Amino acid sequence: MTDPIADLLTRIRNAAKARHARVDVPASKLKIEVARILKEEGYIQTYKLVEESKTHKVLRVFLKYTPERKSVISDLRRVSRPGKRLYVGAAEIRAVMGGMGTSILSTPRGVMSGRAARKAGVGGEVLCEVS
Repeated sequence: MTDPIADLLTRIRNAAKARHARVDVPASKLKIEVARILKEEGYIQTYKLVEESKTHKVLRVFLKYTPERKSVISDLRRVSRPGKRLYVGAAEIRAVMGGMGTSILSTPRGVMSGRAARKAGVGGEVLCEVS
């Protein structure tokens, strides 16, 4: 697989459209950090690391829905791709949907939301945008 983050986002997007309660994804440190940001920003209920064997770990993401059974995530989009990386400075981090959404960045201080990175004064690679 050339882009594991795009795979994570696609699995979450597809599971949300199919109204599944949870989705399983092969785990990695970066995927766990992206799930942490999604939970902090209120886009998913929770996530947990499930060990299926000694070498194979799975990230289980529990999706969040409104009382009308509509997904909280309306749009999930990969910004920086392996073929075209996108790096921004702290001043260039743009608001997603006029501040209603969030961007997820990989910075020298770790994976952060766009708001947190702007507040901390650090830039980095824009991984994705969620709204």
